[in-house]
Amino acid sequence: MEPLYQQTHKQVHEVQSHMGRLETADKQSLHLVENEIQASIDQIFSRLERLEILSSKEPPNKRQNAKLRVDQLKYDVQHLQSALRNFQHRRYAREQQERQREELLSRTFTTNDSDTTIPMDESLQFNSSLQKVHHGMDDLIGGGHSILDGLRAQRLTLKGTQKKILDIANMLGLSNTVMRLIEKRAFQDKYFMIAVLSPGYPHFGGRYAGSS
Repeated sequence: MEPLYQQTHKQVHEVQSHMGRLETADKQSLHLVENEIQASIDQIFSRLERLEILSSKEPPNKRQNAKLRVDQLKYDVQHLQSALRNFQHRRYAREQQERQREELLSRTFTTNDSDTTIPMDESLQFNSSLQKVHHGMDDLIGGGHSILDGLRAQRLTLKGTQKKILDIANMLGLSNTVMRLIEKRAFQDKYFMIAVLSPGYPHFGGRYAGSS
């Protein structure tokens, strides 16, 4: 295990030193440098798989230490792989921007050109979408306020109608009471007049009888 570990450890350091070439290489040789580094990383991963198997076969008193050493190498090469991918991602983005810039500069526009729209970048598109969302939220909130105002108006109308109904009911109740009192008083007056005009009425009856 030890010879393979030393070879792998040395190769990790070589890849670390080659990573600096990515920043200094020209465009023609940059892809070659990237491919060389990626091939070395792939080889290191293959050796690490073999080292993991060998570390598990070490004596119990050395197994833990061997596993820690292999894990450290694995961490280092994973870090190198991430650094390479980040560099490639930045390079791809830079090359795409350069191509778009060259296409824009080399394009000839005329007054009758129907396709003269320059595509907005992602930030402008995101800002436009965000503005649309804000307007939609404003419309939604305004609609909610209108609904609430309508409900308040309906509530006030219902309360006013209810008050009018109660007032009319009260007035009808008072009118019925008055009508009952009038009817009762009219009946009493009628009965009184009949009694007064009758011959047998005790106070007026004799006088009317004597005069007749």
